Amino acid sequence: MGATVLASQTAPVTADDRERFQALAEEHLDSLFRAALRLTRNRTRAEDLLQETFLRAWRSFHTFKPGTNARAWLYKILMNAYIDGYRKATREPEIVDHEDVDEFYLYTKVQESDDFRRAGDPEEVLLARLMDADVKGALDSLPDAFREVVILADIEGFSYKEIADLLGIPIGTVMSRLHRGRRQLQVKLWEYAKRAHYVSADKPPAGGGGR
Repeated sequence: MGATVLASQTAPVTADDRERFQALAEEHLDSLFRAALRLTRNRTRAEDLLQETFLRAWRSFHTFKPGTNARAWLYKILMNAYIDGYRKATREPEIVDHEDVDEFYLYTKVQESDDFRRAGDPEEVLLARLMDADVKGALDSLPDAFREVVILADIEGFSYKEIADLLGIPIGTVMSRLHRGRRQLQVKLWEYAKRAHYVSADKPPAGGGGR
């Protein structure tokens, strides 16, 4: 990554610039690649996205102020590169909003299931039983607009304000997409649990909120 990116710069640089950029890139390389992989859902595309991210970061490195949030700066470049070159190239699936699903859908479902009545924390027990591939599949099934904010908030740990800045959207939009994305994710996880026979009951949540 380093040699290719540094050789592709367009602005005059010093040896100190190169060293600082190399250190910055290496510090965040792994987390950026994981994020790229979650976004693109394909290793080759993730590697290409990471390369494009570092190319853009290097070309604009003169604008980066030492001491500021380097992680947020790099993630903003990553998200812009993803939106420019990858998300626009894919057909957005139809959004199913699950308006009848409340915020605590999964928790309510596992609480009602006979399979988890004696569990200390039923939701955690269910999630522990699900394979990583199940969780990844549920996340991958979300529309990009929802999946992006779920990844940034629940996996990468960014705040609403930071996500709004990364994606260039209002905080209210971030909150709405995150809420809707989490609801869809909970429905998918429950469906996976039923297919894997981790649960046998399928009663609607109390109050008639189930599907």
